[in-house]
Amino acid sequence: MKTSYERNLIPRDEALRLIGALNALKVRAYNAAQQWELLNENGNVPVAPSFAALLQHATDAQELSRDVLRLTAEFARSPHHTTHVGSAVLKDLAWAATASSHAVPYFAETAETALARLRVTNPSDRQYITNSMVHDHATGRAHLRRTSDSLRNAAKQLDDHLGFLRFHAQLTPKEGPLAPPPPSPGGRPR
Repeated sequence: MKTSYERNLIPRDEALRLIGALNALKVRAYNAAQQWELLNENGNVPVAPSFAALLQHATDAQELSRDVLRLTAEFARSPHHTTHVGSAVLKDLAWAATASSHAVPYFAETAETALARLRVTNPSDRQYITNSMVHDHATGRAHLRRTSDSLRNAAKQLDDHLGFLRFHAQLTPKEGPLAPPPPSPGGRPR
């Protein structure tokens, strides 16, 4: 029978599986935030930004968000979310789920604004729309960076927990239960 202390530990294999999943999502979010560009090499919005490419940013962000939400829901349904480390991991996963969900509409809005920008002829209106596109796209990328940071924090919590498990294993005796004390000299047990 497990002690209450042992019930508060996340098994090593489960922690390793979660760390792998968290790291994979973290890398996806980080790479998207770094690679998805709206501005050209001169730092300007292209005359005709690609609606399809911008819409692909929204689609990919939605897929990433779905995967973060699934992992968060899976962890929330596990018995581990009630442990000390589990509640910290769940908090970081909740932040990641929220941030990734917020990124999607900003990328979709950028794509929609790119279409509207093509129809505008007034230079001041065009500049306003361009600024809006830059802001929305940058905000979507910022949400992806926050997603990556939260996923990294959750993986760190689990990695620290693994370190604790290794330390705990060194302190725990490997042999079976203690043998009962020898009988007293009078032959009667105490």
